[in-house]
Amino acid sequence: MSNPTNATVSVAAILAESATRHSDQTALIMGDQRITYADLWDQTRSYAGALRARGVGPGSKVAVLLPNVPDFARCYYAVLALGATVVPVHALLKGGEIRYVLEDSGATLLLAGAPLLEEAGKGAQAAQVPVLSLLVPDEMVDQVPVPRLEDEASSATPIDTYVPQAPDDVATILYTSGTTGEPKGAMGCHLALVEQVNTLLFDAIPMKSSDVILGCLPFFHTFGQTCALNAAFRAGASVVLLPRFDADNALSLMNAHGVTILMGVPTMHIAITQAAAKNPERPPLRFGVSGGAALPIAVLEKFSETFGADIHEGYGLTETSPVATFNHFGQPIRPGTVGQPIWGVDVEVADPLVRDSIELLPHGELGELVIRGHNLFSGYLNRPDATAEAVVDGWFRSGDLGTKEADGFITIVDRTKDMIIRGGYNVYPREVEEVLMRHPAVNMAAVFGLEHETHGQEVAAAVVLADGADPVTGEEIVAWTKEQIAGYKYPRTVQVLDTLPLGPSGKILKRELVRRLEESGTR
Repeated sequence: MSNPTNATVSVAAILAESATRHSDQTALIMGDQRITYADLWDQTRSYAGALRARGVGPGSKVAVLLPNVPDFARCYYAVLALGATVVPVHALLKGGEIRYVLEDSGATLLLAGAPLLEEAGKGAQAAQVPVLSLLVPDEMVDQVPVPRLEDEASSATPIDTYVPQAPDDVATILYTSGTTGEPKGAMGCHLALVEQVNTLLFDAIPMKSSDVILGCLPFFHTFGQTCALNAAFRAGASVVLLPRFDADNALSLMNAHGVTILMGVPTMHIAITQAAAKNPERPPLRFGVSGGAALPIAVLEKFSETFGADIHEGYGLTETSPVATFNHFGQPIRPGTVGQPIWGVDVEVADPLVRDSIELLPHGELGELVIRGHNLFSGYLNRPDATAEAVVDGWFRSGDLGTKEADGFITIVDRTKDMIIRGGYNVYPREVEEVLMRHPAVNMAAVFGLEHETHGQEVAAAVVLADGADPVTGEEIVAWTKEQIAGYKYPRTVQVLDTLPLGPSGKILKRELVRRLEESGTR
């Protein structure tokens, strides 16, 4: 523990303190279960006792492979309470991918839920990492040759409290999606994660202990973990768990439990708004929060009209814990922007072509967003070269293109890697998607570039039509869009699909759309 300041902090304190301050308040709701903060902390201390008996302690790394169920919270805070590092694993990974995460992180134990044990077992066996199961029914114990953490916890001596940590001790290792090369483990320290939550609650996402949050964002992802789990628990609020997102079910839960705050990625907001067209009942929403991808203005307007509540959009990355900017409460939302930097965090625009230093650009100019502040990650695990490339002069290079106005409001144009260059002209997919979302029949849209012999790249799109919309062809949408935007921007190909491929966190997988079109020979 390197701690020159002698100060201590722990993410585990988020649950431990609320167990005292909000002991009888409901922390988690799932089905018929309602678990209070006091009970959840007691259960977590028992889990931690079982893990301690297996040798887990400061310096250990424990992987957690679970959907959004109460056991995720128990395991997450139990590992952190022991002074160990938790490695959340994406729930959709296959055996080989799980093996990679286990080996790369150096995890010495995998905690896996019953629904995910098949792939977990393959990955753990290949990595030679022991597994503890959760959620295995009593009648299936003989069929699952993996010890149950619940059994070991029931006979273990619970820990008394959490182990204090140095501010820069690593709390989590979250694996980035690996759009280029293998996924990298982004290390988040206790100070960055705790300060992120405190900053959000003070002036960005003002939760109260009386709030009810829908836990539909996966907790293994930075957005759900920080904003829907840690922030909610820090406030003493209640979280309604939804292990697998389904819009109709989500809206029913929101109504049944009086959800006041909805956090989601744009695809979730789109789906829930559409579900509301079939369900006249409305929850007592105070506001929505959107992140993870650009929120089309048409979606924001339709959601507000449907639920009588605004969506506050923010921006961030795994490497920024994650929130860097937000449309703060107490001032008007500026649609189309991701708001202003949160307290204590600087976000500026730099020249994307200068790689070995940060050259900031004047307000209003387009460039790469760079970020510094208390929310920065500690680097990529075992990848000093990648860390040095990402963090230059103390600034994290986001890879996102955007502008910053004099009053601090930031607009994201697109990812640098998603920008399409057609015939020498830059085309930003988000701009085209905003236009497509204005089409009366379009419910979701994704724009991406395809290789082209003449133009270098060609603009293409895939759309999903709204329920009940009049039938429309891709060619008709192309013709409509051609009338709305410049000739070099409109998509020459529009595919009408039943669904768009989504990643575990609800982001649209444009790489998958490109692959499908390339394999089909469509241009």
